[in-house]
Amino acid sequence: MAVSKNEMKQLYLCMRKIRRFEQRAATLFTNGHIPGFLHLYQGEEAIAAGVCANLREDDFITSTHRGHGHMIAKGGEMKYMMAELYGKKTGYCGGKGGSMHIADPGLGIVGANGIVGAGHDIAVGVGYSAQIRGTDQVCACFFGDASTNQGTFHESLNIASVWHLPIIYVCENNLYGVSTRQDRHMNIKNIADRAAAYGIPGKVVDGNDVLAVHQAAAEAVAYARSGKGPILLECKTYRHSGHFVGDPGTYKPAEEQAEWLAKDPLVLFPQYLVQNSICTQDEIDKIDADVEAELDAAIQFAEESPYPDPEDALKDVYSDIIVGGRER
Repeated sequence: MAVSKNEMKQLYLCMRKIRRFEQRAATLFTNGHIPGFLHLYQGEEAIAAGVCANLREDDFITSTHRGHGHMIAKGGEMKYMMAELYGKKTGYCGGKGGSMHIADPGLGIVGANGIVGAGHDIAVGVGYSAQIRGTDQVCACFFGDASTNQGTFHESLNIASVWHLPIIYVCENNLYGVSTRQDRHMNIKNIADRAAAYGIPGKVVDGNDVLAVHQAAAEAVAYARSGKGPILLECKTYRHSGHFVGDPGTYKPAEEQAEWLAKDPLVLFPQYLVQNSICTQDEIDKIDADVEAELDAAIQFAEESPYPDPEDALKDVYSDIIVGGRER
């Protein structure tokens, strides 16, 4: 599937937004402007950008505690995201979700999740919903390598396979589960091999090559949308920082770190665009400047927004559905 010049520019724009959002958020967090925890997506941008570029607005995604990139790639606005990180009323979840629980059903983003592996089972519900409603919507389920040792992963793939649910399981294999390297907690090299146990296709792709991810995702989305069932896509990548902001990541060997930093998608892809006359360096610089201006406005919006009112504490927590004549 050919990718047009404009689509390539949009892929770069998406990755640049994610990278700078994470860098600016990390600085704000370190300086005490953002409460809670912060898990950065730096280094993995090509996956969210490449996958979500193949999704329609009415398609769905489930995300993780490292989910800012997924949100941006699916169409989330940075000002509402930043407001959510600040805990402000104008955030996507009214300031109650924070970094790890951003959601916007209107964009098909059914939620990031602080529980490792929780998105697997949520994806089953989303996929089943699309199936019983008779739509051709799909769900992209993002998760990390270590979560494939969770029971939810295996339960989810099993039932999705049996029911032929329209789910693209996207494993973002960044080699580490917190501080534990993959080869210390599983006896396989490729997580995609686990697909065979459930009779579904499994594919490995270079997660730092946005065009390779885009192509693999296009095929996976078409497969799931056609009613053939789920597919497991493993994207090999690397997070540049520690598990969370404040984790120095000293458990990662310096040579390994250097090797992966040399494959940084935000370095290689703009070089590719210029070298192949997709766009000029001036155009790259203009995209970067526009992203910076949008982020400046997003941060200002977040800082000037109000905090939730005390009386909003239980709002959106309990359902107002009437069950058995009583309000629940």
